[in-house]
Amino acid sequence: MPKPVFKPYQKEQMTFLPLDLSTMIPENHMVRVIDKAIDSMDMTPLIKTYKGGGTSAYHPVMLLKVLVYAYSDKIFSSRQIAKATRENINFLWLTGNTRLDFMTINRFRSERLNGIIEKIFSEVVEFLARENYITLDKYFLDGTKIESAANKYSWVWGKNTQRFKERLKDKVVTLFKEIDILNDDEDKAYNGKDLPELGCKPIDSNALAETVKKIDNKLSQNPIDKQLKTAKRKIEKDYLPKMQKYEQQEKLLQERKSYSKTDTDATFMRMKEDHMGNGQLKPAYNVQMGTENQFITGYSIHQNAADTVCTKEHIESLSFQPKEIIADAGYGSEENYEYMEKKGIIPYVKYGTFQIEKSAKWKKDITKPQNFKYDKETDTYYCPALNRPLIFIREEKQKSKNGYLSKIRIYECLNCSGCPYRNKCVKGEGEFDNRRLYINPKLEAYKARANDLLCSEQGIKMRSLRGIEVESVFGDIKANFGLRRFTLRGIKKVKIEYGLWSIAHNMRKLAKKA
Repeated sequence: MPKPVFKPYQKEQMTFLPLDLSTMIPENHMVRVIDKAIDSMDMTPLIKTYKGGGTSAYHPVMLLKVLVYAYSDKIFSSRQIAKATRENINFLWLTGNTRLDFMTINRFRSERLNGIIEKIFSEVVEFLARENYITLDKYFLDGTKIESAANKYSWVWGKNTQRFKERLKDKVVTLFKEIDILNDDEDKAYNGKDLPELGCKPIDSNALAETVKKIDNKLSQNPIDKQLKTAKRKIEKDYLPKMQKYEQQEKLLQERKSYSKTDTDATFMRMKEDHMGNGQLKPAYNVQMGTENQFITGYSIHQNAADTVCTKEHIESLSFQPKEIIADAGYGSEENYEYMEKKGIIPYVKYGTFQIEKSAKWKKDITKPQNFKYDKETDTYYCPALNRPLIFIREEKQKSKNGYLSKIRIYECLNCSGCPYRNKCVKGEGEFDNRRLYINPKLEAYKARANDLLCSEQGIKMRSLRGIEVESVFGDIKANFGLRRFTLRGIKKVKIEYGLWSIAHNMRKLAKKA
């Protein structure tokens, strides 16, 4: 019977020449694509973050390549990246046989890339445009919520903060009234007004601190006053710390309704992860992103859950201005349409009722405002049921969360009695007995233009491409590369993290086309 034959196996065999790692890496490997692409970009903004002098530092371009390749290869932990630079051939070749420690990687990512990652990403976009992978004409826009690294049960709600603060103020007012010895001083400070009616001197942490000083002055004259001692103890041990806490919470909240204690930049948002359709509230960030040819050409991180509110800020953050923007109904507002018009951007952007308006049910529903006839000469609407007129009564102004003012014209039917559709038509109109229409003429004009664009041959094409474009990129990042939760905390670090994700995605896409 023949003996088995094996290839030579000698672990201790020495080589006479140094091993060239590049011979072990294929020419079209992703690490080579990343190395070549970054070398062709202007990294001056990154290099300028180093002041010079002192001991030598690792080259920032090398560190950037390591991070981008690590994210492309699904390695996100600084310790795991450091381990790869010791054991992985591709990393060893990329670093020039330099072993990195995790603190170096972490400091570079958190500190050096802070405020610079956007410029580096812009360089990547310009590189893709130079190489004709993208044109920067079309911009497929969408948003998604990505969970923060914070504890999901560490919430602070704005309404609770306001309610608790008002209760505390009531306790302070009661205490001030109980301290009769301070009444003369209070009368002078507040001009004889009662504390709850103050307008000139609010009850805050500064006012409480001043009260403690006044009590100390009184106690120096009468050290045995138990009432003053009790009042001082209540203020110092209870009221003042709580008031400072509530003021700090209000400072962190700003215009938000909530935030997380373990990541104060994160806002609680409704996540679309529940298979029952009931998304759970979790601390998260709203990621706005645009693509072309499935390359990411723009991204921004927001603390507001509404896509509509984030649109203008996102577009202004781009390093270029697209000719066309393609987006879903979450972006179709008067403010956004007007902004794009001023910028000369063609908006293939749906409005809220675009899709449902095409249904037969909508067209047959005579209670819908769009189905009321309008006479431009008399500025009168007529109901489709009994042809009764709805006359103009007044105009109101409506302010958006961004402070944008819209003009709403209100029309009312003089008499809806006897109409078979009255109960359905007037429902939800509040205390009014007759049907009212709230019309925004400017928005209606923008919607009419958007409808024409979306229903054109080019519009239908753009709408069909949107799902292939930006939604598939979100799917790739979330499903294939597991970005469902950020690993860094704070909006500055989250911007860095998503910037690296975006660059890594573009490099992976580039490697496939290379």
